[in-house]
Amino acid sequence: MSADERLLRKFEQKSWSEVKSKNSWQVFRIMAEFVEGFDLLNELGPSVTLFGSARMKTDSRYYRIAHVLGKRLARKGLSVITGGGPGLMEAANKGATEAGGISAGVGVELPFEDSNNPYISKDKNISLRYFFVRKLMFLKYSQAFVALPGGMGTMDELFEALTLAQTGKAPKFPIILVGRDYWQGLVDWMKASMLKHETISAGDLDMFRLADDADEIMAMITAFFDKYRREMVPNF
Repeated sequence: MSADERLLRKFEQKSWSEVKSKNSWQVFRIMAEFVEGFDLLNELGPSVTLFGSARMKTDSRYYRIAHVLGKRLARKGLSVITGGGPGLMEAANKGATEAGGISAGVGVELPFEDSNNPYISKDKNISLRYFFVRKLMFLKYSQAFVALPGGMGTMDELFEALTLAQTGKAPKFPIILVGRDYWQGLVDWMKASMLKHETISAGDLDMFRLADDADEIMAMITAFFDKYRREMVPNF
């Protein structure tokens, strides 16, 4: 029996009332995760979220960039938020911790990751069941987003941030794509396909910037925070 057949059989054996009852209780689980996340992150202050691959090794150029960024952001008095996992998330948390800054990790329970990385401040460490709750935590409490090379999860988080900026559901904030060699193909496709078919406007391409090193990234973030820091509160 295939996995799809087993799943179908599982639902065939349940009555509709059982399914509805489970859905009702699931609402409370989701609410509890929102409350836990809000309580944990509400006192962060101005923050930067770094997205990126959990698969990148410590000898990667991007691991080194994320590590340096974590340090430099913390030294500037900015909290660092990541998805709490290994790879580039670990690198950013490690840098922030080594610099004595606030290092937050918002993880998601996954079968192939036992726990969040060890470089997260003890009182800023959370593991959730739902990806959509994690994305809301990133987007509610961060005033800048740094997208390092990553896979499906990074794309999901990046385009969530771009969508909120495009639609005005959140204030305009820096969105920085790290690694022109990694992201340029996506940017070219957006121009050649999305813009050509008028599914985005030319101005939408101004919502993000490309950068290749920590100096470029910090210059963009510093200019934004120096101008707007006094006005900063959670985004929504």
